Amino acid sequence: MLPFCAHGVIHMENILLREKQTDILVALMDTSQSWYISSLAKAANTTYVHACNFLVECEKLGLTSSEKHGKIKTIKLTEKGKEVAERLSDIYKAISPEAQEAAKPAKEDEAKVKQPAQ
Repeated sequence: MLPFCAHGVIHMENILLREKQTDILVALMDTSQSWYISSLAKAANTTYVHACNFLVECEKLGLTSSEKHGKIKTIKLTEKGKEVAERLSDIYKAISPEAQEAAKPAKEDEAKVKQPAQ
């Protein structure tokens, strides 16, 4: 279920800062393959319906475009979508457990900080 306000309008910040939605947009940054709704759902570990609903809203927001090839629809990021996906990717990298661990001071540094200055 996508988060709507009382007027039935989706707020971008309510759909873009969620893990599965971010995973879909970040997956679309990989242009080495064609992306279909089913492959995006699998990449984000979500359902086809959830991915489909999210992508409909992304298209309305101008983040993605779709192209039908017979029964199959391919999905691509627009320029705006590429910018948003890159920024989201940077945010998630910065707050990842690995980044948080790297930002912690070393044990020696912690000991120096705890010792009062003489």
